[in-house]
Amino acid sequence: MNQITLKTPRFNKISFYLSFVISVFCGIIFIGSAHFLFNFLWKQTLLLSFISFLSVFVFSYLILFYHFEKYLITRVRELYNNLFPTTTSISTIKSVLDIELLTKNLKKLNSDKNLEIKVLKDQENYRKDFIGNIAHELKTPLFTIQGYVLTLLDGGITDKKIIKKYLKQTSKGVDRLSYIVKDLDLITKFESGIATLLKKPFDIRLTIENVFELLEMQAKKNKINLKMNRKYDKPIFVMGDEERIQQVIINLVMNSLKYGVDRGITEVSIESFEQDKILIRISDNGEGIDQKDLPRLFERFYRVEKTRNRKLGGSGLGLSIVKHIIDAHNEKVFVESQTNIGSEFSFTLTEVKKN
Repeated sequence: MNQITLKTPRFNKISFYLSFVISVFCGIIFIGSAHFLFNFLWKQTLLLSFISFLSVFVFSYLILFYHFEKYLITRVRELYNNLFPTTTSISTIKSVLDIELLTKNLKKLNSDKNLEIKVLKDQENYRKDFIGNIAHELKTPLFTIQGYVLTLLDGGITDKKIIKKYLKQTSKGVDRLSYIVKDLDLITKFESGIATLLKKPFDIRLTIENVFELLEMQAKKNKINLKMNRKYDKPIFVMGDEERIQQVIINLVMNSLKYGVDRGITEVSIESFEQDKILIRISDNGEGIDQKDLPRLFERFYRVEKTRNRKLGGSGLGLSIVKHIIDAHNEKVFVESQTNIGSEFSFTLTEVKKN
């Protein structure tokens, strides 16, 4: 518990002024009584008046000072208990209020409250954006599924090829819903600490090769050259959850393939970073991203352009998952991009030296 000690002032202006007024008033009465009622000489009257003035002044000042101090301590004690109930003990306030200390604490309290209000406003705005985005992401496949299913239920279509086509489109809508739910579930597990990582040493080269094999057809379909920056002959062992790291690389490479240009290049490289860290880079010469969008790029459902990529599929959670997985490894993820030039996503991993 932090104790707040308050300095006792040596001088109280209010007590001083009131005591002075009382003393002057009493002095005037004493002069009038001594001279006019008891016929004292002026010298005696002035001397006795001065003595009585000092006596009344000192006595009244001490009395007033004590009562003011007692009153202020009581009020300040109540004030501190209301403002700082968890940090201040009633027993520590035994003297009159130090104005500077109270002002400092009130300013700090005001600053903290303003910060809390700002955070709450930001959270409310984020909540609204999130609800709006997830509603749109769910609505699109649901309407697609609903449209095809209702058309088939009407019974007006007898052509088997058209029926099969409609069922395939319905299946794609179901798949997209499934992606969204699974990805949201994964992010929720990471945020709540439920998701666990199975960390062990693995060769990052082989993981990247597996990703290339999985996405080879997608790269050809998008007419993009997927390659390593050079040949890596020796194993490069890193510590981490291989399955999760593979998911990170898949998400980043898929993101590059989606927004790449015709006959473009997506290149993956492995570089030394600092101390025992290595850096995995995924770079391309695609559309690029505007600088204003970079700070929000890893938010759930955030889209650089609201309409440019909804037809490209996916859950809209790929980069957010990347951030959560890398954070769970206590590593860092970076992004650099320029519009019409390209983008580079990179993340660190801890290298493990093996004989």
